[in-house]
Amino acid sequence: MSKLLTGGCQCGAVRFTLKGQPGKASICHCRMCQKAFGSYFAPLISVGEGSLEWTRGTPAHFQSSNVVKRGFCRDCGTPLTYEAPDGVAIAAGTFDDPEALPPVIQYGTERKLSFFDELHALPGRSTSSDIEDTAWLVNLSSFQHPDHDTDRWSS
Repeated sequence: MSKLLTGGCQCGAVRFTLKGQPGKASICHCRMCQKAFGSYFAPLISVGEGSLEWTRGTPAHFQSSNVVKRGFCRDCGTPLTYEAPDGVAIAAGTFDDPEALPPVIQYGTERKLSFFDELHALPGRSTSSDIEDTAWLVNLSSFQHPDHDTDRWSS
């Protein structure tokens, strides 16, 4: 099955297409990925047999180890890629439809945080339910790029 997947950074300065069948969707718990994403784990989609094309801008890079470099948007800081000798993976949350790419494996589980498997049991609240407690949400205007391609990008 051939797919066309699109995505980009939060501000829209960097956009991409992934044509063809992507590789595995995973999450990595290693400490390097935790720090690179500023999160408890890094969700990644391997490019696999697909073809990655940068359609607007290109990522800046940080060499996080002797074998791995990580791409990010130089304007908004969004993590974009994990690039290693065995291939490139794209940050799952940067895809326009991340719901279509559920993880199938976890890596770096020796560094998985002790509470990670209990997160699903935490109480949940919708954003709109917070309006009573955080009045500033009423006037919130998002400057985030939409989850689809646009003809232009404005900084």
